[in-house]
Amino acid sequence: MAADSEPESEVFEITDFTTASEWERFISKIEEVLNDWKLIGISSGKPLEKGIYTTGTWEEKSDEISFADFKFSVTHHYLVQEPSDRDGKEEPAEDALPLPMQDLLCMNNDFPPRAHCLVRWYGLREFVVIAPAANNDAVLSESKCNLLLSSVSIALGNTGCQVPLFVQIHQKWRRMYVGECQGPGVRTDFEMVHLRKVPNQYTHLSGLLDIFKSKIGCPLMPLPPVSMAIRLTYVLQDWQQYFWPQQPPDIDALVGGEVGGLEFGKLPFGACEDPISELHLATTWPHLTEGIIVDNDVYSDLDPIQAPQWSVRIRKADNPQCLLGDFLNEFFKLCRRKESTDEILGRSAFEEDGKEVADITHALSKLTEPAPVPIHKLSVTNMVHSAKKKIRKHRGVDESPLNNEVLNTILLFLFPDAAEKLADGVESGTSPSSGNNPPPENEDYNLFSQFKSAPSDSLTYKLALCLCMINFYHGGVKGVAHLWQEFVLEMRYRWENNYLIPGLANGPPDLRCCLLHQKLQMLNCCIERKKARDEGKRGSVSDRSPGGSSGDAGKGADHSGDNSKETDKEKEVGKSWESWSDSEEEFFECLSDTEDLKGNGQENGKKGGTKEGSKEPVNLKPEGRLHPHGKLTLLHPGEPLYIPITQEPAPMTEDLLEEQSEVLAKLGTSAEGAHLRARMQSACLLSDMESFKAANPGCCLEDFVRWYSPRDYIEEEVVDEKGNVVIKGELSARMKIPSNMWVEAWETAKPVPARRQKRLFDDTREAEKVLHYLAVQKPADLARHLLSCIIHAAVLKVKEEEVLEDISSVKKIIKQIISHSSKVLRFPNPEDKKLEEIIAQIMSVEAIIARARSLKAKFGVEKCENEEEKEDLQRFVNCLLEQPEVSVLGAGRGPAGSVIHKLFVNAQRVSAMPPLDEELRRSGSSDERRLNTGTVPDFPPPTGREVILRTTVPRPAPYSKPLPQRMYSVLTKEDFRLAGAFSSDTTFF
Repeated sequence: MAADSEPESEVFEITDFTTASEWERFISKIEEVLNDWKLIGISSGKPLEKGIYTTGTWEEKSDEISFADFKFSVTHHYLVQEPSDRDGKEEPAEDALPLPMQDLLCMNNDFPPRAHCLVRWYGLREFVVIAPAANNDAVLSESKCNLLLSSVSIALGNTGCQVPLFVQIHQKWRRMYVGECQGPGVRTDFEMVHLRKVPNQYTHLSGLLDIFKSKIGCPLMPLPPVSMAIRLTYVLQDWQQYFWPQQPPDIDALVGGEVGGLEFGKLPFGACEDPISELHLATTWPHLTEGIIVDNDVYSDLDPIQAPQWSVRIRKADNPQCLLGDFLNEFFKLCRRKESTDEILGRSAFEEDGKEVADITHALSKLTEPAPVPIHKLSVTNMVHSAKKKIRKHRGVDESPLNNEVLNTILLFLFPDAAEKLADGVESGTSPSSGNNPPPENEDYNLFSQFKSAPSDSLTYKLALCLCMINFYHGGVKGVAHLWQEFVLEMRYRWENNYLIPGLANGPPDLRCCLLHQKLQMLNCCIERKKARDEGKRGSVSDRSPGGSSGDAGKGADHSGDNSKETDKEKEVGKSWESWSDSEEEFFECLSDTEDLKGNGQENGKKGGTKEGSKEPVNLKPEGRLHPHGKLTLLHPGEPLYIPITQEPAPMTEDLLEEQSEVLAKLGTSAEGAHLRARMQSACLLSDMESFKAANPGCCLEDFVRWYSPRDYIEEEVVDEKGNVVIKGELSARMKIPSNMWVEAWETAKPVPARRQKRLFDDTREAEKVLHYLAVQKPADLARHLLSCIIHAAVLKVKEEEVLEDISSVKKIIKQIISHSSKVLRFPNPEDKKLEEIIAQIMSVEAIIARARSLKAKFGVEKCENEEEKEDLQRFVNCLLEQPEVSVLGAGRGPAGSVIHKLFVNAQRVSAMPPLDEELRRSGSSDERRLNTGTVPDFPPPTGREVILRTTVPRPAPYSKPLPQRMYSVLTKEDFRLAGAFSSDTTFF
């Protein structure tokens, strides 16, 4: 039994030799990727058009595979082509070569200016590269390289893929590739040589032809002719200084105003250095046949002037220093500063021995003062005098970051009315403030609403530009803090002396502008009302305002939440709801004389006994009338209905609106909360009711509703008992709701004219709030507020400069900047990263325009007298900016070619001159003679030599199929490369 069982046990010891090795798995992964990308089978495509490699779209897709634990990335690079009409070409000719082999011979796309290196070396439209996935990994040993090549060869054979497969070997910076392409009975091997030092015999065409022929090893004699394409590249580095038109700004001349484009209120523009570092001229001989041209170590026929094709590319300077970009970056850095104005300038100029408190009390007490405020002559000296005294106490006179001359120049620029009034000898600020004209309606002007900045003729915008310039040229953050301190003192001076702030539009704060601009507008509203009130006191003005304005008779909003106000009412009254702050308007407050108090007491007594809907006592004296309505009469007495003089609602800045909405939201949804919210919102409604009652004694709620919210009074035609048609009116359903806010307000309203009501807008308190807000701003806060104005100004500057150059690509970028900025700047506290992106975009546009100007100057576009030539040069310059490489029409004989030739000649002569005059004299002017006799060549030695050699020969035997052979050579100062594609017939080999 034991003997019988032995053979059975041996069955289980059979070893399975079919288990796949790591190498086999690697090959199958390559095949899998090729299958997934549908690269198997015969490749088809149209013949390549000229220049398609540059104008066409290249795409790539990648995957990752591994050999054991070593990872490779597989990338498919291909030119996107329209699908060819395959119906007639489904079955290509039996002996047709694979597409990549046909591409090796195609001459339409030699030397593409922008393409993958394998496209430039081999002229392929499609290929796959296998490279180590990690950047620092490299395939260095020959055995590993051969293993990879074998894997590629097997994978291509198994799948029938006709797309060339390359393997990247050695360090990545060397760009070394070996590869293979297979077709039915044919194979092309891609080989490469990369040397640092070039052997002497390969520096010219004859040596390269020798190596090409020996590599082919063609058995035929004589050898078929070799076609050649040659390109020599010359580099012009010495752009002479006089070609660059931009001069750095003269900082010392700033104050005098003679700055040449750099003054307060204007941003500078342009590059301080030449934004173009080099010009590369490529001279090309596209189709030469062996024997036509001689190029060896003794003599060469390759004269660049005789080359049939010239093309030029420019090398841009890396990050050229540009004025506008520097201004923007330096201003943006301010946003990150932490110091307050006090920390920068020492002890605050606003506080001196508790005087600030005294000033505020003084300001508050001015309301009850019978005497008018003393108004001094407005002058720049007066503006800054008190500040100077305070600043000098805390630091030496010489320590002030801004000297008087610069400071006075800026203040006169910001407040031109001061100089005008000083010259005219006008005492008070009665003339309209400058900058209050209606704004021009154009796209550029209205940019401020998209950027949330300020109009380009406003004080805020000018202030932003001045701060930007001071930050860059006059003391940096200290200068900014100093000017801001002076500005705030000037604001207080104007508030206390009733001078309107120039450069601000009339009316309430414009919520489309930045918060700082809104605050200044709010201060102007306060000054306006205070000024009108003070003038009213002096002139003992009666109820009616002198200009007959005010009277927001047709109130456009009903404060319990509905809109109302018909257009005919607006026309009739002449003032709409929005026009609630005009410079000639009258302002009101409770007067404390005994007559008013007596009058009030009588009215209150009379009103006390009235009930809802009952008429006011008819013997009450009407007050505060603006003018009769014209159409309406009171329902009960039948007298004309008078439109009352009403108070204007309080103007609001966006932070106050937000604060108010938060308070209202916190009241909640309870009945009490809703009631309280309605009470808060109806302060203006109550004021208008009181004014209406005072102007129309004996009126009722229906009368008020008919004027104030006509849609809430419904009129119907009805037939009365006698059969006559009469109009019957009644309040709307919402007005009849029990405990309606309107009814409640009407019951509590007393007949008090607007001038004796409690002010809806406390201008003193609001002005002090604004002044405090301004005083506590740090330079960083200020920069944040004004950054949108600076970006706005930069965009306008760029647009203005672009118009002079007319570059289509720049127009597109400017549109993108505007669209991007309007999204980013519209929200409070935009991210720094997004702001940096906007600044970078503006800087890129500035650099492009600077390049255009540099090229125009170098090519003498403006000096060209022949109109046709001028247009050609202009077109050429524009193409240079937008395209990687531009062909020169007429090569060396065209208008652009002759300019380029002169540039090279001048550069050569300059470089041939000895460095010192002494040497020239010592040499007995032999160099001078040499220059005059023209022995200095027009062009320097070529920086790059590229040669493509092609032929079709049978390999490896004389009876083999003739197949394409190609070799590319590039020679530069530190690099020599040969890239060969050698095809052979594999049918019998």
